[in-house]
Amino acid sequence: MNNFLYYFIILPLSYLNTNILYLVSNFLAFVLSKLLKYRYQIITKNLSKSFPDKTKGELHKLRNTFYHHFSDLIIESLKGFTISENQIKKKISIKNKEMLNDFALKGQNVILIGGHFNNWEMSAQKLPLECKHELFAIYKPLSNKFFDKKMKSSRGKFGLKLIPMKETKNYFKTSNAKPRAIIFGSDQRPSNPKNAHWINFLNQDTGFLFGAEKYAKEFNWPVIYVSIQKLKRGHYDVNFELITSNPSIEPSGKIIESFASFLERDIINSPQFWLWTHNRWKINRN
Repeated sequence: MNNFLYYFIILPLSYLNTNILYLVSNFLAFVLSKLLKYRYQIITKNLSKSFPDKTKGELHKLRNTFYHHFSDLIIESLKGFTISENQIKKKISIKNKEMLNDFALKGQNVILIGGHFNNWEMSAQKLPLECKHELFAIYKPLSNKFFDKKMKSSRGKFGLKLIPMKETKNYFKTSNAKPRAIIFGSDQRPSNPKNAHWINFLNQDTGFLFGAEKYAKEFNWPVIYVSIQKLKRGHYDVNFELITSNPSIEPSGKIIESFASFLERDIINSPQFWLWTHNRWKINRN
């Protein structure tokens, strides 16, 4: 079944012309929002609590816009299996890669921290083509071994290497001839509220994963926020913003709070582009 799904559905779709793929995305958005009402209650609750001042009409419009963006992400992820180097260079523009590359030229490892905002997958896929660091990303392996292998191959086709979450510390301890940049997606819900760092985020008490800050301070790797902006369908700008060049001297919690502030700014500016399907506020600090 895995082989059939991949070779007879996913790959044929991936090879389709982009214009045709976005027609598929339009249909998928209709199915998800109108027929299946995919995670409708979670999306509605997340939006209404995050933006209490918006009217029902505004929230309705925002939810529909999100479904279209979410469908685009699915289609763009499929395209990632067969996208060429030339194609991805046209779709992802890294505006200030000099910030990151300056650290590499000085031989400094860095942490890149971002959220599930706009197309984080395609942006991470593109980074090794323009950055002088050896690029790694922390990820949670899929339980399906076949698709875990295919996803790793797709994400790493231009040089990105994936680190299973459980092996993160070993990678920080390992020496390397070439400077490294390790990508953390730090807006997911923590599994244990007692280990989370709690912040007022989008008008709600929100637990944040503390791993990026913990490793940054322990190994003193500069931390850079990755901001991704959508220009139009399938086209994104990536901007780097320095959080700290010397994490060891930062007060506890400052790094993750700065990240949350940057991410909240981006979400408020373009709320339709965050991953509202995630049950982000399922847990509380008690």
